[in-house]
Amino acid sequence: MRVSDPSKLDIHPSDSCDIRLTVTGSREKYPAKQHARRVAAKLGASKGLIYLVGKPTINWGDSDQPRPFRQRRYFYYFTGADEADCYVTYDIQKDLLTLYVPDFDLRHAIWMGPTLTIEEAQKRYDVDQVRYYASLQSDLESWVDKYNEDGPIYVLHSTQKPDIPSQKARLDETGLLPAMDAAREIKDEYEIGMIRQANKISGLAHRRILENIQRLSNEAEIEGLFLDTCVSHGAKSQAYEIIAGSGPNAAVLHYIKNNEPLKGRQLVCLDAGAEWNCYASDVTRTFPLGPDWPSGHAKEVYQIVEQMQEACISRVKQGVRFRDLQELAHVIAIQGLQRLGVLEEGGVEEIRHSGASAIFFPHGLGHHVGLEVHDVSEKPITASDRGHGARREFVPTISAPQLQDGMVITIEPGLYFSKLALKNARQLPLAKYINFHKAEQYIPIGGVRIEDDILVTHVGYENLTTAPKGEEMLEIIRSRGN
Repeated sequence: MRVSDPSKLDIHPSDSCDIRLTVTGSREKYPAKQHARRVAAKLGASKGLIYLVGKPTINWGDSDQPRPFRQRRYFYYFTGADEADCYVTYDIQKDLLTLYVPDFDLRHAIWMGPTLTIEEAQKRYDVDQVRYYASLQSDLESWVDKYNEDGPIYVLHSTQKPDIPSQKARLDETGLLPAMDAAREIKDEYEIGMIRQANKISGLAHRRILENIQRLSNEAEIEGLFLDTCVSHGAKSQAYEIIAGSGPNAAVLHYIKNNEPLKGRQLVCLDAGAEWNCYASDVTRTFPLGPDWPSGHAKEVYQIVEQMQEACISRVKQGVRFRDLQELAHVIAIQGLQRLGVLEEGGVEEIRHSGASAIFFPHGLGHHVGLEVHDVSEKPITASDRGHGARREFVPTISAPQLQDGMVITIEPGLYFSKLALKNARQLPLAKYINFHKAEQYIPIGGVRIEDDILVTHVGYENLTTAPKGEEMLEIIRSRGN
């Protein structure tokens, strides 16, 4: 709700409200200091030094060419600095966040441009002080001499320990990682804004594909056009490799070859999301190559997946167990496949327990989204796959985590008709529930997946994804046909 005149806002004590502050205009600095304090709180520590190493410049093997730079996400969460060869420390007791930037390098400045100066970094980043790398070693040794007896140096991994010769240096190599995972689970307003912008650009790119799909002839053209749209709107990086699977390729969950012709195929499953300031979006759309569904089979499968997604999204709010949403998706999938005759005898609960629905819906319903497309969290959001997908082993209902206000998650149900999966299923006890003759009729479709990024709120949710789907998607394809 947007209120222009606060005097007209009438709120009663019994009202249920979800209030969020949205700041328009230029954005403030990345909230690094806020994040550092949040991590310290998750550590439960009042003293100690958090030490993080940024991503160094690394060349390809046997080459003088650098690998593409991608900042370590834990480091970025603490600094907002997307620069190579940086370090950061946070003195918990002093509440002092210090960023260390590379020393000035004349050769680098001539060839690549000057590195970040202390003055520029101080203006750009939400840190208390900025120092050059040359000061790092002596600063660490000084801290160890003065304060290490009262608190440890917290590091993420044993491979990222500071090089301190002092024998009395006390390190903690176990506490920081789970604390940072817990801190990153709930997104603040700045982070939500970044994910929202990544989704906005992804939505523009998905729309452009729909507008041009009847003129494209190869999966590679889909990938290229998507990238072109993202880069031209300022998003030079993708959150993950683009999946543009047509026909049977749509049944390959992480298909990334994207090099086959579209001719003779029914559908395309496009799983592609832009990244904005290191924050991911994760968007999947499945659409026909012509102005309408090419077959009744394709339309039927899409409608089931659409129902799975809409039912699950509508139930998202704080306090809901994600595991329960995943179970709901499987129930809807089983009922839909029974209507198609793909699943046969047995009740819904019996079929679910057998694992037969996982032959067609083999992945989880979703995951956290943030600095990683599969972002970290304090506890697994739902379940872990074991074996070959025939059965899913879930964490106990009581211990399954609940959704919390500020989480950003995906809801991404799918149904797939994989020749290999069906062949393997014939050898399993669950085969008695599957009509293989009927299921194999759907193999040319490949698979259907629909995925949106959902912000959990206290009273419900906000769908951050703007890419067209359903009838809107079809109308765009029809309006731009030859």
